Amino acid sequence: MEFFKIKRDIPFMRHALIFNAISALTFIAAVFFLVTKPLHFSVEFTGGTVMELRYPHAADQEKIRANLTKLGYEQPEVSSFGNAQDVLLRLPIRQGSNANNASNAVFNALCAAESGAPKQVQQTTDKGESVTRTSCVNAAGAEVVNLQRVDYVGAQVGDELARNGLNALIMVVVGVMIYLAVRFEWKFAVAAIIANLHDIVIILGFFAFFQWEFSLTVLAGILAVLGYSVNESVVIFDRIRETFRKQRKMSVTEVMDHAITSTMSRTIITHGCTEMMVLSMLFFGGQSLHYFAMALTIGILFGIYSSVFVAAAIARWLGVKREDLIKPVKERDETDGAVV
Repeated sequence: MEFFKIKRDIPFMRHALIFNAISALTFIAAVFFLVTKPLHFSVEFTGGTVMELRYPHAADQEKIRANLTKLGYEQPEVSSFGNAQDVLLRLPIRQGSNANNASNAVFNALCAAESGAPKQVQQTTDKGESVTRTSCVNAAGAEVVNLQRVDYVGAQVGDELARNGLNALIMVVVGVMIYLAVRFEWKFAVAAIIANLHDIVIILGFFAFFQWEFSLTVLAGILAVLGYSVNESVVIFDRIRETFRKQRKMSVTEVMDHAITSTMSRTIITHGCTEMMVLSMLFFGGQSLHYFAMALTIGILFGIYSSVFVAAAIARWLGVKREDLIKPVKERDETDGAVV
């Protein structure tokens, strides 16, 4: 499917050096920010308190977030948990504050915001077990907030999650390199990995520079961007191989320009539709999806850029040629190997 067809090839490779220089400067800037301004990790990585609350009505997350901010929590994580009535709070560790006292202070503050008072009540679980839970009851005796559970995430658990996340990223990179090397050629594999790591480092650079919260959700978004960028590179590489087969008189530069130009319509349709969905999450998905959508937005935009101006250009500079993708057919000996 094509919305339009470009009749004349766009000379992308002619300007590859300029754009790659821009990419190199952007990459260096991202690394600089990561070194000088470490990532602002969320509770999953640093440790803290996780609280699950249940309201009798749809919870006002902005009101909850404002009350937590008054208590001194910067950028508190407030998200829906299963439905609009259940809310999950992730609170970082505060210096000089006990985790148990902190959870009690938070619940008391949220209870006061609902014009209620804390009260211990007996409840029966789905399994028939009787448990004591902290509830918030107003003057009329109606329950306005219920504390479902409180968990404490230690720093050791956070370190383990960080290591697991890094291992997942390394395994994805290695898997992608093996896939591209088998399907195409090692030069394309190296070019694609450099381009995709370029995207990931730039996303991390944005999060470091603006000190946006880096959570497991954001990590999932980065892994999604890696796969998304690889897909775009595979499409372009596949078209390059196809053009090598059809246009035997074209030079390597002309083949790459033609391949990238011929995929422009597909790129605009695919990435345009994806970006509309991601932007809808960014603007209307609430705080819980904000940074996830931000990572995807940055990754998609730089993924298009790197697939066109970085991956293909690096493959050309590595010396990729027709024979790397299409093995020459050996002419048959008329004597069929017989010696006279």
